[in-house]
Amino acid sequence: MRGSESTVRTTLVLVLGDQLSDHLSSLDGLDPSATTVLMAEVAAEATYVRHHPKKIALIFAAMRHFAERLRRRGFDVIYYAYDPAGPADLSAVLARHASDFERIQVTQCGEYRLDQIMRQWQVDFGVRILDDTRFIANLDDFKQWARGRKQVRMEYFYRDQRRATGLLMDGDQPFGGQWNFDADNRKAYTGAPTEGPMRFQPDAITAEVLDLVEAHFGHHFGELRPFWFGVTHEHAEAAFVHFLDTQLADYGDFQDAMRQNDDWLFHSVLSVYINIGLLDPLDLCRRAEAAYHAGLAKLNSVEGFIRQIIGWREYVRGIYWLTMPDYAEMNGLDAHRALPDFYWDDSKTDMNCLRQAVRLTREEAWSHHILRLMVTGNFALLIGVDPKALGQWYLEVYADAFEWVELPNVLGMVSHADGGYLGSKPYAASGKYISRQGDYCQHCRFNPKKDIGPDACPMNSLYWHFMDRHQDRFAKHPRMAMMFRTWAKMDPTKKDALLAQANAFLARLDGADDDVQPLELI
Repeated sequence: MRGSESTVRTTLVLVLGDQLSDHLSSLDGLDPSATTVLMAEVAAEATYVRHHPKKIALIFAAMRHFAERLRRRGFDVIYYAYDPAGPADLSAVLARHASDFERIQVTQCGEYRLDQIMRQWQVDFGVRILDDTRFIANLDDFKQWARGRKQVRMEYFYRDQRRATGLLMDGDQPFGGQWNFDADNRKAYTGAPTEGPMRFQPDAITAEVLDLVEAHFGHHFGELRPFWFGVTHEHAEAAFVHFLDTQLADYGDFQDAMRQNDDWLFHSVLSVYINIGLLDPLDLCRRAEAAYHAGLAKLNSVEGFIRQIIGWREYVRGIYWLTMPDYAEMNGLDAHRALPDFYWDDSKTDMNCLRQAVRLTREEAWSHHILRLMVTGNFALLIGVDPKALGQWYLEVYADAFEWVELPNVLGMVSHADGGYLGSKPYAASGKYISRQGDYCQHCRFNPKKDIGPDACPMNSLYWHFMDRHQDRFAKHPRMAMMFRTWAKMDPTKKDALLAQANAFLARLDGADDDVQPLELI
């Protein structure tokens, strides 16, 4: 017993590494003088996949700073710093303290794997699991929304979210007369080099974490230093203000752009902070809307930013919890190829778009959504990478990746492994798309205008190879029929040459006979 009867701490609250929010449901309404918070850096959570060192450092450093924030609010905090000889997982940590408290509670986690463990805590320790109220859409409400629908499409969910929040709404109608300005957000950027996101110098707490991560997780894929992520609420707030002041105005026009030696363009990198709880997503949306009303940003920029948060972010979480665990096993395109080695070593590919995407991922534990979807993702789709292997890669390498957001994006958007449940068609594209959206192709030995030959962009023949092997599935798809008509009308000699070119590339990729050569188009 600690202190007098009036200050006995009767409630234990376990706070996870992605729950670093002041208004966490498991903490709301509690008397700090009667509450103990339990936090732990454990091997099981750091290594169930080989997370990027920057991701581990971000979470550990942010956890330690949040523990100090809670202590300033009057909470007693029991904190387990990472120790290979210490408790291996959260269950072992909880078991050490459960009998000391009358009540134990935790906010719902973001991964099915951990959710199953937490449900056992209910049996073993009497733990109460509370809804995660940091999201706009309640999971029960999402289930009700999805029930009976033939197509559970994000666009319709997004419109309901706009109505529910009132964001960018004039009564029951959207500002500008349309819900979605995505068609206006596909320009290539040719202006001056961009400033990028706000960067922060590590303080003493973060420096200690960096040394720890280097010692124990430095062998994982990715570069730990330089480390510039914010790790406090104040850092995250400053990063958002920086985005409002310097990036939001142009975010819409160029959100799908790619550019050599300009990795960040107008992307905020705020997902890194939102997904661990350092920022309130609805608050960000309201302040972005205020920037539009103040004339500081165009409607397409603000709408695009808000759609990513109240649309995609909320939608994929709903899909995840609606469909798990069956969703994780889907492989609708029967894809089984291993992930190529150059996803771990960018020096092993001559394809500049892939080299740049993997390099940025290695250096920063981040890349923007077009690099994820239309470069690393599109290439994996075209060659038929096993969706489980691809999903694990995304979960490991990105600092903002947690399974609730990563899995539906990879299986539904990138791999089309869910058979069209999330997205109506595969996001398959040739090298011509990459060329149109930026200048990577200008720095590549392959030519996106060529389909066949030693300097032809591999994406081009691989695109037609993908279409050919899946034509029974997609030939009558209304959004793909035109391309299949083009394929059907193509000269047979060229078709054979394209398939031979793609097969030769795939054979080399799989380590087959190095002497295999593609047919040349005569």
